[in-house]
Amino acid sequence: MRTADLTGLPTGIPEALRDEGIEELYPPQAEAVEAGLTDGESLVAAVPTASGKTLIAELAMLSSVARGGKALYIVPLRALASEKKAEFERWEEYGIDVGVSTGNYESDGEWLSSRDIIVATSEKVDSLVRNNAAWMDQLTCVVADEVHLVDDRHRGPTLEVTLAKLRRLNTNLQVVALSATVGNAGVVSDWLDAELVKSDWRPIDLKMGVHYGNAVSFADGSQREVPVGRGERQTPALVADALEGDGEGDQGSSLVFVNSRRNAESAARRMADVTERYVTGDERSDLAELAAEIRDVSDTETSDDLANAVAKGAAFHHAGLAAEHRTLVEDAFRDRLIKCICATPTLAAGVNTPSRRVVVRDWQRYDGDYGGMKPLDVLEVHQMMGRAGRPGLDPYGEAVLLAKDADARDELFERYIWADAEDVRSKLAAEPALRTHLLATVASGFAHTREGLLEFLDQTLYATQTDDPERLGQVTDRVLDYLEVNGFVEFEGETIQATPVGHTVSRLYLDPMSAAEIIDGLEWAADHRTEKLRALAGETPEKPTRDRSESDESGGFQRASEMVADDGDGGGGEDGVGANGDGDSDDADGVETDRTYPTPLGLYHLVCRTPDMYQLYLKSGDRETYTELCYEREPEFLGRVPSEYEDVAFEDWLSALKTAKLLEDWVGEVDEDRITERYGVGPGDIRGKVETSEWLLGAAERLATELDLDSVYAVREAKKRVEYGVREELLDLAGVRGVGRKRARRLFEAGVETRADLREADKPRVLAALRGRRKTAENILEAAGRKDPSMDAVDEDDAPDDAVPDDAGFETAKERADQQASLGDFE
Repeated sequence: MRTADLTGLPTGIPEALRDEGIEELYPPQAEAVEAGLTDGESLVAAVPTASGKTLIAELAMLSSVARGGKALYIVPLRALASEKKAEFERWEEYGIDVGVSTGNYESDGEWLSSRDIIVATSEKVDSLVRNNAAWMDQLTCVVADEVHLVDDRHRGPTLEVTLAKLRRLNTNLQVVALSATVGNAGVVSDWLDAELVKSDWRPIDLKMGVHYGNAVSFADGSQREVPVGRGERQTPALVADALEGDGEGDQGSSLVFVNSRRNAESAARRMADVTERYVTGDERSDLAELAAEIRDVSDTETSDDLANAVAKGAAFHHAGLAAEHRTLVEDAFRDRLIKCICATPTLAAGVNTPSRRVVVRDWQRYDGDYGGMKPLDVLEVHQMMGRAGRPGLDPYGEAVLLAKDADARDELFERYIWADAEDVRSKLAAEPALRTHLLATVASGFAHTREGLLEFLDQTLYATQTDDPERLGQVTDRVLDYLEVNGFVEFEGETIQATPVGHTVSRLYLDPMSAAEIIDGLEWAADHRTEKLRALAGETPEKPTRDRSESDESGGFQRASEMVADDGDGGGGEDGVGANGDGDSDDADGVETDRTYPTPLGLYHLVCRTPDMYQLYLKSGDRETYTELCYEREPEFLGRVPSEYEDVAFEDWLSALKTAKLLEDWVGEVDEDRITERYGVGPGDIRGKVETSEWLLGAAERLATELDLDSVYAVREAKKRVEYGVREELLDLAGVRGVGRKRARRLFEAGVETRADLREADKPRVLAALRGRRKTAENILEAAGRKDPSMDAVDEDDAPDDAVPDDAGFETAKERADQQASLGDFE
């Protein structure tokens, strides 16, 4: 089918496709159009990577807009949302407005109402439904990218429930689901009442095989000689062979998939020695500039290691990298500047990084539940292999698994090369998933009775697949009991209503268990405020608390606060200071201390022990270290410390403490490289913990306000410090756009301590503190509200001697912050 023959699209789109070189539709695309894609018919497209799924989505959305509707494109990852928005923006010259929304789960995204095509993650779409976004009922087309991820136990239930809600909101909604080839695509299409387009066609031939000995054996019976010398490794030989290509100037890039971050980094160092031999003079200069950009992203060893590899034409890619790192690497790889990326499987989750050759070095990964190294699913390996072959750049793609002997080669052919992908299965019936989604379903008005809830759930993929229809009802009853006991829903006869707090929890996009933990912790802090302030001031030792579990035989659900013993004061804490009691200041009832309560560490620990925070693991030796810290900082915790004999609970408590300690180091201005080394994390992990804790502390602030608890100010300040990564005295400065944690400290040490100081300070002093960066100084002064921000004719040499401390002075300040924010010597 020719693109010129397409109908139902906005004026100029067929001609634009022709100008892009798309004159003929790929077979799966033509089949989709024939199935009614541009006429508003729902469709499931199960086709391989690089077979034109995105154009299928674009044709559906553009035709929907042409009919006066609005389209939504749902992606699994934030990075993919940005990539797709940039791709769709080429249609703006034809009058198509494109918007993207991925964060701020409490927003209704009203500004999106003026957009024709909206790109968002499934979590953001779910939150928009919960916050009653008025434009949701205007949707006429929804595209679900990577719909096979309904099988994922973390994000699958959200995608599944969101699609069910959107279809209920808009009865004539066109749903276009895009997927890799899965075993039961027909079941997915039945669930969505959609036509199925299933194809194995690819625009570029993909040859899949196994390397063993000195050759790759492909599934079609052909072989490619790739010799490996004695003492050499298979992967470097395969990468070098791809770069040699089949002729002069025919270099091919490689993606190498490994099973851990550490392996990705070590493999990239080895591959850099290979790729360096194939870097041209001009490329060497461009790579040096790129390496400098990467170093500027983060002052960490990970950033330096990545830059060192990139300078030689190789890179690693994993979730521990900062988002800016990943974007720079992906762009340079697409531009063929970086020759090889060594990645964990996260890179196969949708980001557009095709290559000539894919090497799946590791086809097993450690799985704690499995009890050892577990083989990857066929679908996941096929997703990796599908990255091989770049349309317009490569004549073919090659995907290679590695074998050490003939038996392993035969096993890999059977397990992956010749195997079909697994069926996708709904993960909705798990209690953690239903906790969140049942509350949201009630709070957003989709159902108000048990029968109504089950009727709604009957529209999910789970209901389509289950062999045990009673199980969903049983799990629903348990979850409703939990929500009622914790005050999120209430029953009036058969009617179920969300309480005011339940509505807030739903809008905040919290797991109800996280909300219960936060509420109970804040109420516990209010009840024990005076007692804890005295302990922090060193006036009295901590009073022991009785474990309620020793005497409470009532069973059933219990709130965290119920697990704390009555101190004999009527439940109001020592001296009767209750949740709204006399503790408005830190010297309540004569307690004199310069400590706030709750303390930042106590609040960080509270949000870190919620299900919504991914905690750091305890490594060898950590239990002893953090047990000692636990007892040292016990007065700061918002809740009873579990007994060491409660092994799982105590281990979880310490894991939360380790995570909270990372946040305390962050707000104590400890350098990122020290944090990454101390906790064994990457810069991306730090940013992830910071963003998650900022969100959870924001939720805690809202809940404390709604419940009229006296910890609102402490929570707000802890949240701001996490947001900026600074100590208390820098909060005002760090809030100025463009300042950040390091520049704020330099300015403060130079005597510029507040936003007001920036408006009045001598410009040479500011310029010297900012190390002579004129444009940066001008931007910061303008953001601070200075009327004359220009740095023209300003000389930093005119600054007084105390304008900025010398290197030794700055290190001393940094070390002081480090010492105060850290637990002894972690090395």
